[in-house]
Amino acid sequence: MELRSQVLLWKLVLLQSSVVLLSSGPSGSSTAGSSVVSESAVSWAAGARALLRCQSPRMVWTQDRLHDRQRVVHWDLSGGPTGGPARRLVDMYSAGEQRVYEPRDRGRLLLSPSAFHDGNFSLLIRAVGETDEGLYTCNLHHHYCHLYETLAIRLEVTDNPRAAGAHWDGEKEVLVVERGAPALLTCVNRAHVWTDRHLEEAQQVVHWDRQPPGVPHDRADRLLDLYASGERRAYGPPFLRDRVAVEADAFARGDFSLRIDQLEPADEGTYSCHLHHHYCGLHERRVFHLKVTEPAPEPPPRDSPGNGSSHSSAPAPDPTLARGRSVINVIVPESRAHFFQQLGYVLATLLLFILLLITVILATRQRRRGGYEYSDKKSGKSKGKDVNMAEFAVITGDQAFYRSEDIQLDYKNNILKERAELAHSPLPAKNIDLDREFRKEYCK
Repeated sequence: MELRSQVLLWKLVLLQSSVVLLSSGPSGSSTAGSSVVSESAVSWAAGARALLRCQSPRMVWTQDRLHDRQRVVHWDLSGGPTGGPARRLVDMYSAGEQRVYEPRDRGRLLLSPSAFHDGNFSLLIRAVGETDEGLYTCNLHHHYCHLYETLAIRLEVTDNPRAAGAHWDGEKEVLVVERGAPALLTCVNRAHVWTDRHLEEAQQVVHWDRQPPGVPHDRADRLLDLYASGERRAYGPPFLRDRVAVEADAFARGDFSLRIDQLEPADEGTYSCHLHHHYCGLHERRVFHLKVTEPAPEPPPRDSPGNGSSHSSAPAPDPTLARGRSVINVIVPESRAHFFQQLGYVLATLLLFILLLITVILATRQRRRGGYEYSDKKSGKSKGKDVNMAEFAVITGDQAFYRSEDIQLDYKNNILKERAELAHSPLPAKNIDLDREFRKEYCK
């Protein structure tokens, strides 16, 4: 009989559940737009590994760890006949564990075992007495989603059966119950966050988007989809799809950071990390503006004493050629030192040119001076041929050296002897006019 009476009472509860507490928080709108919680600009060198950090402890999947104790309902009573502070009457976790605090209330205060499946958290009080009057509060707590909701009901006990009933005083429901009769304090909330226990992981999703430079947010490309159930989907262009990844235990640690291996200049753009917890009503977005810079030049390797010459090692291949792309490096000087350095190069070149010009001029003048001297010598030789023979006097005394010798000869006659004597004797000097002699010769 007792079991049958409980069944009848709960049927009555379901029929009289007219006051429904609707979820009014963020969990009630699963299609709400995501809000930007952070936006940052990051820069990485080409060829390096980029890490875009996206973390949220509210996305950590902890149901198995807490044995499904994230959701709890408890009823409190305050303002009773004694006027004392509020006291806990009964509470129940979503796993089905129910606890009654006062020994006298055990078996008298009842909660539906299927409350977290059908959303009916009403409290049934058997045989209401004077001590049951006061303000009752139905408190729903979701520790996982950080949700707290409260519903207040005032219970009054009367001896007049006609006065029994329920009415609204503008703030809360007032329930008047006859002494000794059962009382049903209605608290109903059928929002999925309190009832869909097995759909939590299906409503928890993280996805990464990428916007190439110049592309608006509504036309971004999807890169990854991650679900708490373990399912993963990869999208995006082929050159990027195989180089992006998120850790496998992302939902266990709340770390959904995106890793990009072998960063390339074509990877530049805006990356967005979207965290959607439809179960808890969480919709967040983190934006990263990625810029790829040129890699830093590596210092030349130092040769060890026994290694030999350094030119034996082959140069490393150009990564831009390996990717099949041409890269044009434009160097823009940003300091005055570069200007003075170029000016020094120009002045040194001009000074060298001036020295070379002076050398050529000196060599040319020296060569011309040598040519004039050669011409003077040549003209002197040519003029020496027309010499006036009258200007030269022939001194016969110069030949005395050859005639002063005493030559002992045997002469055949006296004529020869006289001639020889005359030849050895000094002759007086005389002037001989060669021109006259020459004319005599020509006249003959």
